[in-house]
Amino acid sequence: MPIERHSLLSDQRTAAVVTPDARVVWMCEPRIDSPPLLAELLGGPDAGFFSVLPLEPGGDPAQRYIGHSMVLETSWDAMSVVDYLDCSEGLPTEPAGRSRLVRVLTGTGQALVEFAPFPGSGSKQLECLADGIEVRDGDTHRVRLRSSPGLEWHIESHGRGDIARTEVDLSAGPVVLELLCGTGAGEHASAEPQRRSATITHWRTFLDRLAVPPLQTELVRRSALVLKALCHGPTGAIIAAPTTSLPQELGGSRNWDYRYCWMRDASMTAATLVRLGSIDEAMDLLDWLLRLVGSGGASLDRLAPIYTVDGEALPPEQPEPDLPGYAGSRPVRIGNAAEQQVQTDVFGPIMELIGRLGRAGAPLDERHWRLVELLVDAVRRRWQEPDQGIWEIRAAPRHHVHSKAMCWMAVDRGVALAGTVFDRSVPEWEQLRDTIAAEVLREGWNPDVRAFTAAYGSIDLDSSVLAMGLSGLVPPDDTRWVSTVEAIEAQLRHGPTVYRYRRDDGLPGKPSGFNLMTCWLIDAKILIGDLDGARALFDDYSALAGPTGLLSEEHDPVTGQSRGNFPQAYSHLGLIENALNLAEASDL
Repeated sequence: MPIERHSLLSDQRTAAVVTPDARVVWMCEPRIDSPPLLAELLGGPDAGFFSVLPLEPGGDPAQRYIGHSMVLETSWDAMSVVDYLDCSEGLPTEPAGRSRLVRVLTGTGQALVEFAPFPGSGSKQLECLADGIEVRDGDTHRVRLRSSPGLEWHIESHGRGDIARTEVDLSAGPVVLELLCGTGAGEHASAEPQRRSATITHWRTFLDRLAVPPLQTELVRRSALVLKALCHGPTGAIIAAPTTSLPQELGGSRNWDYRYCWMRDASMTAATLVRLGSIDEAMDLLDWLLRLVGSGGASLDRLAPIYTVDGEALPPEQPEPDLPGYAGSRPVRIGNAAEQQVQTDVFGPIMELIGRLGRAGAPLDERHWRLVELLVDAVRRRWQEPDQGIWEIRAAPRHHVHSKAMCWMAVDRGVALAGTVFDRSVPEWEQLRDTIAAEVLREGWNPDVRAFTAAYGSIDLDSSVLAMGLSGLVPPDDTRWVSTVEAIEAQLRHGPTVYRYRRDDGLPGKPSGFNLMTCWLIDAKILIGDLDGARALFDDYSALAGPTGLLSEEHDPVTGQSRGNFPQAYSHLGLIENALNLAEASDL
């Protein structure tokens, strides 16, 4: 089943992926980067699932989110199920590892419910209780499936674990199923209708404070909700995606774990929400970064590309031997070795975020000024180093043009912040900014290719160099910039998608088109005045969203299907930025 047809549930601490027929096939607990409790998405039924299904044929199911929320409804002819991760009673920001996946079945027919947790490296046994099922995992009893009274559960052996089944007669009234994770997860909870209402209110309150542009408004709202869902409420970190190892190429090995906080991705996510009118996520993310630096967990000039949501180092990257992968795409990776890379582009998005906060009138103080100083100093120390770049190439470092442009952007935004927000003058920063600009314009341009190229001295095109114009390093009417945009469209665009590059990057196989680069090309076309082309590509890109409005990391133009981890922050923030930029350019 194509991944773009799946849906997402979130309580801002963990997440669940649900198929179009209401089968929960991915969920980690107690938090987003924990081991999976349900992992059918990456290993088939033996890897754990939680399903509800009408016993009699009921037509194809229809699925939708209820209003502007992350509460999902799946309906057949004679029954429906409402699914949500409980956001009532302060759960999204609660530090304790507790979550409640709630499933409410209504209708007139009979339904089959099946629950089987992922055995993992050991085994999980299920035991019937008076009010449902308990998952026994060694000496721990963190997970229970609580059900409405009167259900009769049957447990059968299921490989190394168990599967629990029950049949329910919905004509007798609604049935409530609650997957309770964590000690005390179900204690003292209010009645289900109140918690559902509070969960809907949680998401709608967030959306109500946004200024949504008049283009693809429903997709923009859904994209904003996805970005909010990727914010880790207890800490302020923002993850790149809630899944691991969904492949960039079916059957290939380009499968990565994205359930962590990249400061680049997180800063871009928060900056987009600031532009929509919400500063809370950005302020929380900066607080997370300030704690990380203040605790000695990182120095800004040696900032790791990735951290856990708690600001800790990632576990060593290793394959999960008990999961064969999505559509057989091995390996399933836990952890991400890119943590050890040098990625000097990270300074630009952080400073751009602070700049947007400053322009929005956010309450920036001396702590944030010190952060600005440290960021510029980090650029001063490191901008001349080669790095692995935005694409985290697992090969020798190069002087990536995108990384240099982001170093320039960090200093440029720092200069602006110093003068307009913090009432300071730092002439040496202006000199550093000009020095970086002079070098990247000289070394990054290839007159034979007639484009800015991936790295100094290279001939290969890379769509990330669109940052040269998008950052303001070159003006929109610069002939070198216009020529670069035209070359990228001619050589890297394929229908509704844009490839990052086409060179050999040292890994087997080939990735699909990268959704964020499609968004960057749309923005670039806006800047060079090709509004008709930008609108047409934006419409094509918007059409890639699944039935419930979600976007994956990549798009395969050959099969027409989504690829990569799902849903992806990059893909949704890019859509929002496109809609905002097109609205401004069109005076809408």
